[in-house]
Amino acid sequence: MYKLELTDIAIKNLKEFNSAEQQLIAKKLLYLEENFDILKSTKKITELKGTGYNHYRFVIARRIRAIFEIQNDRLILLILKIGRRKDIYE
Repeated sequence: MYKLELTDIAIKNLKEFNSAEQQLIAKKLLYLEENFDILKSTKKITELKGTGYNHYRFVIARRIRAIFEIQNDRLILLILKIGRRKDIYE
């Protein structure tokens, strides 16, 4: 089973959302942690091309995304950034 960790930047990003959105994001990230093996074969998770890293996108809501990487040696889903779709890829 994977463990979920958030970077300081992701925590800062999370605080920029209102309370209802924060609760939705937290719920979806816990769902990702518990169901990663199932979700990785769906359109909810996509590998980002051209980054040179092993980064993935997770669709939290229609306009909210999380960027994460997988650290296989410890089975960790490291959340790098959380944000609105228009801003997340900057």
